Amino acid sequence: MYKNGLKRLFDLIVSLVTLLIASPLLVVVYLILVRQNGGKAFFFQERPGKNQQPFNIIKFKTMTDAKDANGKLLPDNLRITAAGRIIRKLSLDELPQLINVVKGDMSLVGPRPLLYKYIPLYSETQLRRHEVRPGITGWAQVNGRNSIPWTEKFRLDVEYVDQVSLWMDLQIIWMTCKKVIISEGVNQTDDRPMLPFDGTN
Repeated sequence: MYKNGLKRLFDLIVSLVTLLIASPLLVVVYLILVRQNGGKAFFFQERPGKNQQPFNIIKFKTMTDAKDANGKLLPDNLRITAAGRIIRKLSLDELPQLINVVKGDMSLVGPRPLLYKYIPLYSETQLRRHEVRPGITGWAQVNGRNSIPWTEKFRLDVEYVDQVSLWMDLQIIWMTCKKVIISEGVNQTDDRPMLPFDGTN
């Protein structure tokens, strides 16, 4: 019952209330990034959602578009700005995804939406992570995130799909808030980059 109806209502209510409460902070971050990024405060990227349906994820833009001599984007640690580093450390770059939740593209809790290029690399079991809406945070994020291999993350994603409940969502949200406050494993760091998924790791 929760998974097929009440979860969406829970997402909508919590997202709207959070957006209202956080609106002054969102405006401040928006103005800082507009000034720093030449008018661009948001980053949009197509990701696969529930049943692999495409949607554009929304984040605050914390990196420049600087490229090398061959026109290829420079590594993340060379493009992240001073303000962007602080914003990511506090996980404020993720807040615009509440708009995705309100729109119905995402949920507050669920498997993190990755890139389309990974889909052909998933096993049949790993593909099950797309049976629910992707989340701003998830079971894998509060159980290791960058310190565990991709295969373990996907195992935790599927475990969430099978066990999703209001109690589990509340537990994950609480654990996420604690990790944000103590800055534990919330955003990947320059000295511990997460290697791309290649189908085996």
